[in-house]
Amino acid sequence: MEFQERNVVITGAGRPGQVGEAVATALAERGARLLLVDRQAAQSRARADALVASGHRASAFAADLADADAVAKLATEVRDATGGAVHALIHVAGGFSMSGPVADSDPAEWTRLITINGTTTYLVARAFIPLLRPTHGALVCFASEAVLPGGSAAGRAAYAASKSTVVALVHAIAREERAHGVRANAVAPTTIRTADNVAALGDDTPMVSREAVADTVCWLVSDAARAVTGQLIAVR
Repeated sequence: MEFQERNVVITGAGRPGQVGEAVATALAERGARLLLVDRQAAQSRARADALVASGHRASAFAADLADADAVAKLATEVRDATGGAVHALIHVAGGFSMSGPVADSDPAEWTRLITINGTTTYLVARAFIPLLRPTHGALVCFASEAVLPGGSAAGRAAYAASKSTVVALVHAIAREERAHGVRANAVAPTTIRTADNVAALGDDTPMVSREAVADTVCWLVSDAARAVTGQLIAVR
């Protein structure tokens, strides 16, 4: 899987020790030119600078991905930086929490998770699909094992519902954009061995590696997966 001369946008790639960092590193090592997006400009800049220092190509952008105007501005900035050629968009940005039993849950937490997972996916996809059409590019979003058959939403209904929204969007985009050559898929990892998860759950807790998730993402945006669209890929 080589990505020479490919422009790849990655949201949520700013923080060290998280899955976005691993995805960015895997693609950079395969030759992609990365356009990294984080809400905090300092974080995306630090990640881009680290990749450039290692001999890779990366640039940094910042936007509130829950703000339609900010996302539209971001898409314009990326279009100008790439000449309108975006080959892949990987939407990692999002969040998790245990909202508790539905009867005892806080409506504010429901709204927060729907916003950071579902609404951001919608706004980012809406803004960037036009940039993926000319290249017959790929969109990859992050769902969760909670939405897989047999997965449990107990105690985390808001999170599961927000990730179900992501899956519904991916299925819709895959069907709508097939004629334009754009493919859309989602990965559904179990708990990922990120710095945050290790700190919260302990190093001995079974988790999928960040590298395994990154390898799956790389495959989905590669030429080898050009016939794959509308799929939810479990990563365990």
